[in-house]
Amino acid sequence: MTATTSTPSATSGECTAAQAYLRLLAAVRAVLDDPLRASLAAPLLAGPIAEADEALDAAGLAGNEREFLDLVALQAVGRHVPPPPGG
Repeated sequence: MTATTSTPSATSGECTAAQAYLRLLAAVRAVLDDPLRASLAAPLLAGPIAEADEALDAAGLAGNEREFLDLVALQAVGRHVPPPPGG
């Protein structure tokens, strides 16, 4: 049995949310990678977390983790996500 993947269509808001999430992940990695900065994680990550939350809400992706993470995966590997039909 082979897995099939499909390319989800996405609005620009959804792509923005995926990019904000990737920036959040990069910030988390950077902060937690340095043991001296790990204790400062909360204040350093407050901005990226707020940006990701706002982008998720604006794109209507809050609560739709599977679709969102599919978009994140495509953004992470630099693949273009086509817009929805008629959008």
